[in-house]
Amino acid sequence: MNKTDIKTLGQLKQTGYKSESVKDELRRNLITQLKKKEEGGFEGIVGFEDTVIPDLQTAILSRHNILLLGLRGQAKTRIARLMVNLLDEYVPYIEGSELFDDPLNPISWFGHSIVQEKGDDTPIAWIHRSERYTEKLATPDVTVADLIGDVDPIKAATLKLTYSDERVIHFGLIPRAHRGIFVINELPDLQARIQVSLFNILQERDIQIRGFKLRLPLDIQFVFTANPEDYTNRGSIVTPLKDRIESQILTHYPRSVEISRKITQQEASLTHEQRVNIEADGLVKDLVEQIAFEARNSEYIDKKSGVSARLTISAYENLISNAERRMIVNHEDKTFVRIADFLGVIPAITGKIELVYEGELEGPAKVANILIGKAIKTLLVKFFPDPEKAKKAKAPNPYAEIINWFSDGNTLAVLDDLPFAEYKKLLTSVTGLKDLVKQFHPRLVESQQLILMEFVLHGLAEFSQLSKGFLDNGFAFSDMFNSLFNLQPDEDDDLDLDDDRY
Repeated sequence: MNKTDIKTLGQLKQTGYKSESVKDELRRNLITQLKKKEEGGFEGIVGFEDTVIPDLQTAILSRHNILLLGLRGQAKTRIARLMVNLLDEYVPYIEGSELFDDPLNPISWFGHSIVQEKGDDTPIAWIHRSERYTEKLATPDVTVADLIGDVDPIKAATLKLTYSDERVIHFGLIPRAHRGIFVINELPDLQARIQVSLFNILQERDIQIRGFKLRLPLDIQFVFTANPEDYTNRGSIVTPLKDRIESQILTHYPRSVEISRKITQQEASLTHEQRVNIEADGLVKDLVEQIAFEARNSEYIDKKSGVSARLTISAYENLISNAERRMIVNHEDKTFVRIADFLGVIPAITGKIELVYEGELEGPAKVANILIGKAIKTLLVKFFPDPEKAKKAKAPNPYAEIINWFSDGNTLAVLDDLPFAEYKKLLTSVTGLKDLVKQFHPRLVESQQLILMEFVLHGLAEFSQLSKGFLDNGFAFSDMFNSLFNLQPDEDDDLDLDDDRY
């Protein structure tokens, strides 16, 4: 017989069922998974295998309430939600109980009454683990009634009960999370007096509602999340509450481009058509991740605020969509992401960075362009020789032919909506550019070769070997010295060396 076919307390007792606290249940299932060398219920969490996850597993084995402390976009809420995987698939409760009373250990008036009245004939229902998770975003307007409960005058009038009767209480979110996991996101945003109301629940398991003092032995696994920024900007966790949360676990951003790239590729929401028709080379994927790494070290961006992993996910989605737009406009069946498509990621960056004073002076779009430029500069030396060292070296400069082509007065405008044939013709017109790429990367398909050719031009501009100007829908490359001394754009010219299209 399936255990969910059990419908009465008597049948449940015959199976030998024993009551177990939610923390013991999490501990038991975690031990089982660790013995099987499984991921311990946290599949899909990347980059925390040697840091956060072991600390979390230790806290669960210790049956602790947990505080996940870290900057935004560090998967704190995702981790909390995945803890549900460590619960039993189904557990029994007294049918009709709003607190999901354990049939062998009821805590509510309803649970006690029905067991006393019906005994072994008490009806039993089963609750799935997905329903044993409760999450509340802490906001300044959250009240004690929301979390703990309040007296319900309508219930009192309907049932003709006095306010001294326990049955007039309308329970809040926390009592209703009995026998489950309760998560409060952004804990410091809770007003101090609301945080104080959690003291007894965590320690003595008392709850106070108006004039009632109820001794409800609530069985809850608490998980709190907080951002260190909140301690100064909006509020703080009151010390006595922090003292009652047994384990504080620090999260962090991905520590390598490879890990960050894996997260982005896992989380990016792309359509089937985008995945099939648009090719994204490893170079452009790494460039997206490098932007976030540059942002986290930028003097223009508030480090206390952090740079969320959502930045790279949104940027990658925009990058693919920008290439898709070009493909549709040009009536092409397939395309690949180009460096010029990074114009499309600027809106994904500007909304996800908190600027310091120096950054505000530059403006978010300008800072976004600076970050993209720095990412290109960082990655160029991983694919090609350092242009600064090559210039000073005694050996022939591999970039000389390209730079000389521009020195002869040639310019190049790479627009993001160029059809493939024009894009190819434009890049191959630069003397020495194709030969340079073939010299250092001889075994590439045509699309990869063209991306690297464009990448070299951007890289040389970042190393001040060429001049790069911003057009409304692309970039213009020219000789560095001619740009400084001779180039005077007309008012009608859409070339703007000092600004961008934002």
